[in-house]
Amino acid sequence: MTRILLLGKSGMLGSSFVDFFVGMDGFNLHAFTHTELDITNTQKLREKLVEIGPDLVINCTAYTAVDDAEKNRDLAFKINAESVGEMAKLCKEIGAALIHFSTDYVFDGKNSEGYKEDDATGAINVYGESKLAGEKLIMENMKKYFIVRTSWLFGKNGKNFVDTMIKLGAAAMQSGTELKVVQDQIGSPTYTHDLVNAVIMNFIEPLQRGKDVPFGIYHLTNSGVCSWYDFAKRIFEIRKMEVNILPINTDQFPRPARRPAFSILLNTKLSKMRPWGEAVEDYLSE
Repeated sequence: MTRILLLGKSGMLGSSFVDFFVGMDGFNLHAFTHTELDITNTQKLREKLVEIGPDLVINCTAYTAVDDAEKNRDLAFKINAESVGEMAKLCKEIGAALIHFSTDYVFDGKNSEGYKEDDATGAINVYGESKLAGEKLIMENMKKYFIVRTSWLFGKNGKNFVDTMIKLGAAAMQSGTELKVVQDQIGSPTYTHDLVNAVIMNFIEPLQRGKDVPFGIYHLTNSGVCSWYDFAKRIFEIRKMEVNILPINTDQFPRPARRPAFSILLNTKLSKMRPWGEAVEDYLSE
């Protein structure tokens, strides 16, 4: 029986893991919300790790408020970097493997061709800097890790672009106004259901069967790329919403945190996931 400690079970990723593990044989899942087990409390985390003795820790916790991070740098680094480094040390002490999720924002977004797993990083906002620092602390403190970079997440149990667009689109239709969406930021939308399924198939189940899975950094997103404007258009097409949508450039929609123009994550190590458009259709049909 493989013992798993899941951190952050109430968010988009964590709740999807819980849904998958229900009914799966061979796993003993111990899942906690942020309030139940705060990763910034190293002593409590140590006590729980020693008590459970997990074979695998899945960290779905993170400070993800990209714009707020610009004014809350210390908090972002405490959650996304310092606490992750301590978690890595604890995992090494008890011999547990770690699955940790990172972001496309560790790159500067200047490469229109996209970024491979071993390409040079260069975050341009505090959120990206904090996530990159967390990656480095994992690599410095342990060897049995999977760092999974992903992008533009949408899914149940969390604020996401799909739900936001539906809400804003409905308001725009009702008021007869146009909805402005950025067209010069390019990436790959990713459905949490698909991401979690890929992580289980590529990492967790092979580990359970005793297979030799190479540890390291992986890129996992739904296949295909688009702009936020293209993404919004597809959402409205699926929902048959006649929204007057206007493409704008980033400089017309200033925000506290800079965004990478091209945050395409190239998956060179694993099988490709299905196209993002199909994933959006499935999400909206739930």
